[in-house]
Amino acid sequence: MAKKRPQTKAERPQLSDADIPVVGAREPCPCGSGRRYKACHGRAAAHATTELVHRPFEGLPGECDWVALRELVPAATVELTLAEALPEGVPSVTLATVLPMAWPALRRDDGSILLGLQNDTPSGDISRDLADTLRRALAAAPGTPVEGRRAPADGPRLQDLLAPEGAFEPVVHDGFEFWVPDAENTTPEVAASLERANAAAIPTVKLSGVDAAYWCETPDKNHLRWVMPHPEEQLLDALARLHAAGRSSLGEGTRLVGSFRAHGLTVPVWDLPSGVSADDVEKPAAEFAERLAAALSATEPLTSEERRARGGLTSRQVTLS
Repeated sequence: MAKKRPQTKAERPQLSDADIPVVGAREPCPCGSGRRYKACHGRAAAHATTELVHRPFEGLPGECDWVALRELVPAATVELTLAEALPEGVPSVTLATVLPMAWPALRRDDGSILLGLQNDTPSGDISRDLADTLRRALAAAPGTPVEGRRAPADGPRLQDLLAPEGAFEPVVHDGFEFWVPDAENTTPEVAASLERANAAAIPTVKLSGVDAAYWCETPDKNHLRWVMPHPEEQLLDALARLHAAGRSSLGEGTRLVGSFRAHGLTVPVWDLPSGVSADDVEKPAAEFAERLAAALSATEPLTSEERRARGGLTSRQVTLS
């Protein structure tokens, strides 16, 4: 038998989990433990990737609008209020649907911060990943983007960093000129990214009379997509009651066609004729909200017709996240 080599214990540098890069499963772990990555820090990374937080924005002001801006709205911004005072040199923090070159965040030359929402996140908790990006943006040098990384498993979430009483008031834009203070004098790379983004943006308007409802225009027809906070089963029952009674539309030529599932919430979707604008649907949406409130309070079992209507709505659900 071969003799075992004497082992010596060398002092290894102490690395945080966030500093340890991802390597092949069978390669030595970069932390220096001597074990393979899959048996060391790779195990925690795999767990973090697969453990999905069902409602990552739960508890934040404007949870429904967070979901809409993450999944449905092309170009929008929201001024964020932090629980603690902003560091010196950081005049503001703004959430943005998308940033140029898909940056997770950008510290502008004036010190202000843009935090991107529609990015791929390395773990199953979008809130924790965004909070990690925000913390690093607050410490970044002005004029630099913040790269993505795997957030520490014990790091804070947005619910820990943002003021719980802060308002969440999205501003929807026609394009992405909010990326740069002077769009005409930006770098060629950012200018090209801006042009591509503007060309792909679907015209979108946030309704003012109800919460988290967004009208959008497409070549064939328009749509209303309305993120709702109610439990899914209760909401589907209520929509089925209205649908079976012929009271689920938003006016002549409109039709409730199904719903999305996104980040633990349900998003009913209506088809609208091309001529129906956001202003046209404001009053019908407010009236529908009243009918829905009454249907949500009903407790009697669904009738056979209502069950058929519910089955049809359920079959036309699409999961976005």
